[in-house]
Amino acid sequence: MIKELAGDLVELIFEWGYLGIFLLMTIESSFVPFPSEIILIPAGYLASKGEMSITMIMISALGGSMSGAYINYYLALLLGRKILSRYGKYFFIKEDALYKMDSYFEKHGHISTFIGRLVPGIRQLISIPAGLSHMNLGIFSLYTALGAGIWAFILVMLGYFIGENQELIESYLKQITITVLVVLILLASWYIYYQKTKRVS
Repeated sequence: MIKELAGDLVELIFEWGYLGIFLLMTIESSFVPFPSEIILIPAGYLASKGEMSITMIMISALGGSMSGAYINYYLALLLGRKILSRYGKYFFIKEDALYKMDSYFEKHGHISTFIGRLVPGIRQLISIPAGLSHMNLGIFSLYTALGAGIWAFILVMLGYFIGENQELIESYLKQITITVLVVLILLASWYIYYQKTKRVS
């Protein structure tokens, strides 16, 4: 089923071009769970055949990722607080928990957003607490773009170099995901250590 869907997406991307990548990545980056692998790996493969430009793929992918992230951010910013203030008690979310989240994102929102954009299953959701806590839009945009851009580039390059070998892609993607997660754990550990030494000094 995945192979059939990937094949359909190759045809869709070829037909719609960069607009198709932008729209699909907007969906992927918003609240709809949709794996970016089946968008950008086929796009990278088309680039390897000379049918698309890597630069334009990256611009379209990053534009779509930012668009979807802004959808979640602004929905949370404009509606989330009101909804949680009214109904949060039914989900055991107290008002002081929201204040703690505000304080956390004010201090650590940049690193949380960057790491979150690179973690499968979290990358679509990290924009929601950022919006809820009224995280600075410029900082949110910068670190969202960095995280989304790195992940998009990895997938496009994967499709560019081994786009036809599905088994090899799955193997490499698993290894890359594990490597990225290890690097993020090390980065988070360093950040925590840095913050502790900063408070002591």
